[in-house]
Amino acid sequence: MTRLRRVTDRTKGWRRRRCGRGFSYLDDAGSALADDQVRRCRALAIPPAWTDVWICPDPNGHLQAVGTDSDGRVQYLYHPDWRRRQDEAKFDRILGLAERLPPARRRVVRDLKATGLPRAKALAAAFRLLDRGLFRVGSESYKQRYGSLGLASLGPDQVHLSGATMTFVFPAKSGELAEIEVTDRLAADVVRTLARRRAQRTELLAFKDGRRWHNLTADDINDYLATVIGPDFTAKDFRTWHATVQAGFLLALADPAGTDRRRRTQVLQVIDEVAERLGNTRSIARSAYIHPRLIDLFHEGAVLPPAVVAGLRADAAPPYPLRVERAVVDLLG
Repeated sequence: MTRLRRVTDRTKGWRRRRCGRGFSYLDDAGSALADDQVRRCRALAIPPAWTDVWICPDPNGHLQAVGTDSDGRVQYLYHPDWRRRQDEAKFDRILGLAERLPPARRRVVRDLKATGLPRAKALAAAFRLLDRGLFRVGSESYKQRYGSLGLASLGPDQVHLSGATMTFVFPAKSGELAEIEVTDRLAADVVRTLARRRAQRTELLAFKDGRRWHNLTADDINDYLATVIGPDFTAKDFRTWHATVQAGFLLALADPAGTDRRRRTQVLQVIDEVAERLGNTRSIARSAYIHPRLIDLFHEGAVLPPAVVAGLRADAAPPYPLRVERAVVDLLG
C-alpha cells in the first residue's frame, strides 16, 4: 500500500479553472501545468460542478482535491489508499460496538422505565429507534437546507401508531420518501405521548423539564450514545453494524457451495436486500455499510453456522438475536 503524506488545502496547490467547455489546470503561480500533470488531475475525476477547486500537487497526499459543490457544501476527494484504510478502521470499530451493545441496551431499558418524560427517557427512546429502524440521525440544518429529515428532525405528523408498531413516513436523504416500520412497546409508549402533547410540536422527540418541553437535537442523541456505548461511536454506526449483521445471516441462508457465478449472484442479491433496508443504492451499501470481509469469506465458503441462523427469517428486522451478532463478531474477528 502507498505511503501517504498528510496534507491540507491551506497549503499551496493547483487550481482548476473553467475554460470553454472544459477546464484548464494551473499551478500556484498561475502557470499551466505540464501534460502529465493535467492527465493526473483529470484522472481524479473531480465533479464538473465543483467550484473553488484545490488539487494536491503530490500524488501521494492523503487529500487529493477539495471543492465546493452546487449546494455550497465543501467536498473532499481522498487518495484511494487513504479511503481504504479509513474504511478498514471503521469496520473494525463496529466490532467494538457489537461488544458494547448488550450492556447499553440494558441501560436503555432502565432509562425507559423512568416516570414522566425526562431527558434520559426521551434519549433512550431515540436509542431504541436507531437500534431498530436504522434511521439517519438528521439535523435541523439539513432540514432547513435540503428538506431531508432524520430521527432528530422528524415531526409528530410523520409517525402513525398502531399498538406497539410505529410507521414513519418522511422525506429522507436525496429526496427519497422513506417508510420505516418499528415494532417496540417501550419506544412506542414514549412516541405516543410525544405525538399527543399539546405544547408546540415542531419536532417529535422532546423531553420535559418541569413544565417546559425541550426538543432533542442530533448532538443530544450522539452525546447519549457516547455515554451508554462509548465516545468512539455515533448514530451512523448502528446502520453500519446492522447492515453487516443482516448481510451476514443472509449470506448464511444462501448456499456458498455453488459455482463462482452463482455466488456472485447471491452476493448481489444480499447487497440489494441490505440496500433496500438502508434506503441506499447497491454501491453505497456495499462500499460503506457491509463489512468487506463477509463477502470475501462467503466466496471462501465460510458463513455463520447453521445452528445460529436456524429459525431466522430472511426478512427479520433489527435488532437481530444476540447469538447472531456474536457469531458475526466471531466470523470477522
